[in-house]
Amino acid sequence: MGAIVQRIVLCYTLIMERPSLYLETTIISYLGGRISRDVVVLAHQELTLQWWHQQRGNFDMYTSEIVFNEAQHGDKEAAGKRVALLAGIPVLAYTPDVERLARRYYEELSFPEKALADSFHLAFAIHYSLDYLLTWNCRHLANEILQRRLVKLNESLQLATPLIVTPEELIALSEEEP
Repeated sequence: MGAIVQRIVLCYTLIMERPSLYLETTIISYLGGRISRDVVVLAHQELTLQWWHQQRGNFDMYTSEIVFNEAQHGDKEAAGKRVALLAGIPVLAYTPDVERLARRYYEELSFPEKALADSFHLAFAIHYSLDYLLTWNCRHLANEILQRRLVKLNESLQLATPLIVTPEELIALSEEEP
């Protein structure tokens, strides 16, 4: 979607009420992880922290059991931080409709096997008609090629597609507000 459409959606949702947002695992991982030595990852961590401290209150945030499960993997100390960050964020119900939708996305969008959880992140955000899916997963979620295919598929299913964005994009959108 173009920047103009994103801006219109953002302005509309801000007028109506707080926009809804699905918080995907990479956001929690960047917030709860050790400071990276990789310059790109470090920049993503800083932008995520900036968004978390300055803008998260502008959204009704939701997550899923998938995120909780992914957050619990790895180093116990880091996993504990990630789970603590998720405390208080409403968890969307895992339903047969969410599962069917996730399977359809997995098959029709040609996700690799290791990215099955990503199809579920999409399914949760779309099934519950959320405005945004916030992620740093630019390979399987926040990339324009996938998003174009997703929009086309969702149009055929008569489903709305949330804006799939990174914290950097949400920060930029908020800076563009009149």
